[in-house]
Amino acid sequence: MAKENSARFIVAFNKIEKKLKEIIGGASYITFFKAVDLAKKENATVRKYEEDLREFADLRNAIVHHRTSTEYVIAEPHLEVVELIERIEHLLSQPVTAGAMFARAVHTFQAEDSLAKVLRVVRGRNFLQFPIYLNGEFIGLITSAGIARWLVQTVDERIISREITTMGDILKYERAGENHRFIASNTSVYEAEEIFKRSVMEGSRLEALLITRNGKKEEKLTGIITPIDLIKIE
Repeated sequence: MAKENSARFIVAFNKIEKKLKEIIGGASYITFFKAVDLAKKENATVRKYEEDLREFADLRNAIVHHRTSTEYVIAEPHLEVVELIERIEHLLSQPVTAGAMFARAVHTFQAEDSLAKVLRVVRGRNFLQFPIYLNGEFIGLITSAGIARWLVQTVDERIISREITTMGDILKYERAGENHRFIASNTSVYEAEEIFKRSVMEGSRLEALLITRNGKKEEKLTGIITPIDLIKIE
């Protein structure tokens, strides 16, 4: 069993090393540590597992450089370590994309739709984000926060009609262009996670990532990622 663990570890490690050099287009003589340094600038999966990769390199050196024979290794990886390095190798070779994990039918609405109509559609579905279109063109994302701001601003009006108020009216109370971002379907889920985190750090919290084939708003929506969806990303 011990011999099997070390063999599996070395196979996975070598595959990762090859993949890192593919990412950076580097020469074969680049060290593993240097490859990690360069690849993390390009790849979100490398950034997420950077510390693990560096620890794997130390363990690999202990296994390979200190062998006294093919039958003896000075450091034998535990099964949990072997399974982790194999999982990371798989994630690097076959990245989990936003399009694959978060593909879904996205409910969209028209600017002229009344608030009452939208509320009837989303009743019981826990929707908090509403992509809005005008003549087939995406014009913005309405959120529950935007609806709340509309209510606050109109609370002193004698009559607030949900039948008369349109989504176009409410859109005026959203943070224009700041509450969403379009991403391509082949975007890594770890990169999507980073986009959300950066927005928080920059003080412009995103409410949703809207997925299209090439990340262009002119394309059909094929999925959506909201902050609560981040718990699905391991």
